[in-house]
Amino acid sequence: VQLQASGGGLVQAGTSLRLSCSTSEFTFSDMSVGWFRQAPEKEREFVAAIRGRNTRYADSVNRRFTISRDNAKNTVSLQMNSLKPEDTAVYYCAASSARWNSGSLHEKSRYEYWGQGTQVTVSS
Repeated sequence: VQLQASGGGLVQAGTSLRLSCSTSEFTFSDMSVGWFRQAPEKEREFVAAIRGRNTRYADSVNRRFTISRDNAKNTVSLQMNSLKPEDTAVYYCAASSARWNSGSLHEKSRYEYWGQGTQVTVSS
């Protein structure tokens, strides 16, 4: 497994969770790292991404979720606040070492490495 996502769980609406993506094979500070999610019977969708100091968020999570990178620990975290039932999904972290325009951070086709996913369930 190249990327390891963790931190999912079952929580109530309005509460918070923090997801973490780790790897022993890459250096995240040199890469684009994103979080995507997939709800049942829906396509995998962009959540947030980070490259260098650039971050990008889906409109649906903007101002509720925060993506960050810890270079010392070589991890990328997704702090999710004010969770809603519609945030329920399997969350995947993804990474790319390729050099492409930061304007494409939301495009899942740009990422060549994917983690196994962690389930987030938000009850109403």
